[in-house]
Amino acid sequence: MFQAFLIKYGEIGVKGKNRYVFEDALVKRIKEVLRPVEGHFQVTKDQGRIYVEAEGAFDYEEAVEALRRVFGIVSICPVVIVEDHGLEALTQDVLHYVGEMYAGQEKTFKVHTRRANKKFPVESMEVNAEIGGRILEAYPGLTVDVHHPDIMLYIELRSQIYIYSEVIPGPGGMPLGTNGRSMLLLSGGIDSPVAGYMVAKRGVCIDAVYFHAPPYTSERAKQKVVDLAMRVAMYTGPIRLHVINFTDIQMYIYDQCPHDELTIIMRRYMMRIAEQIAKDTGCLALITGESIGQVASQTVASLAATNDVCTLPVFRPLIAFDKEDIVTVAKQIGTYETSILPYEDCCTTFVAKHPVTKPKVEQIRRSEKALAEKIDEMVAEALAGDEVLEIR
Repeated sequence: MFQAFLIKYGEIGVKGKNRYVFEDALVKRIKEVLRPVEGHFQVTKDQGRIYVEAEGAFDYEEAVEALRRVFGIVSICPVVIVEDHGLEALTQDVLHYVGEMYAGQEKTFKVHTRRANKKFPVESMEVNAEIGGRILEAYPGLTVDVHHPDIMLYIELRSQIYIYSEVIPGPGGMPLGTNGRSMLLLSGGIDSPVAGYMVAKRGVCIDAVYFHAPPYTSERAKQKVVDLAMRVAMYTGPIRLHVINFTDIQMYIYDQCPHDELTIIMRRYMMRIAEQIAKDTGCLALITGESIGQVASQTVASLAATNDVCTLPVFRPLIAFDKEDIVTVAKQIGTYETSILPYEDCCTTFVAKHPVTKPKVEQIRRSEKALAEKIDEMVAEALAGDEVLEIR
């Protein structure tokens, strides 16, 4: 029945003279996600609306699923498009639509007409009244409720006429590519994939870095992170995943530094390495999945100690989230079941029994002086061994 979708956006509509930049980015992303979908599609802009029209047969369910992953889309409306041949022809088209969608059902409805084409000879309220009355005559199970209807029947009078009643929610946010690129520190846990998703939702393209520590972390743990990146990439587009061998650095820190400071010092070196990769690849910020107080390395004092080594901004979109909030989003985007697989990452392998929760930056810096002999060389070797995976 449906050969087209009306795409509605939210924040983009208030962007003023720059709105076309965001609209064009949204159109580009829609074309990208529809490319692997069965069928051929035309994506066009018209008077603050974006339309996706199928040329011939297409996979409806697959198309909807793809569009639901596009940041910037607030809602997806499957529409029937008809030509303007006057009110009586329109009435017949609407009656046919209602019959296909709701015949035999007992529901309430309301007709809402938008007359963008001022050449249409009948005012919106008259169209509502005429068509509403004809629906009542044709379908006895349907009754009018102008306040809380079960069915909102929309009619948009433009150069062509668009009829729709189904509104499928999209993810909202801003189109990808409108806010630069950032580097996500991606582990195998629940939090970091959600953090990447949430920053991408604000229009930021995502790359990622994973710290691998063989033999203490297995190839299955690495594959788990690749699988998580693939799931996130369904929303963010392609991700360049940098895999850094962190074993020697971890062991050196373990041998040279106080064990209650291990997590903080390891985290500081991860941030240093991630920032260097970010700068080398044109990323403008780092992203982490940290949440205040969730673990010892995420107290406010610990976060301050971590930030001490960064010059790029560090985005922490989950900073005030409860774990249940994070889990809810992880389930929505499909990362949760992979995240809970029992393959540990390098962050959990060398956890101290009694980690410091209120580290002092000056003390951490003093402890790191014990690494001076070899650490710069080790970091350079880790960066030189960067394994880059293209995740789609």
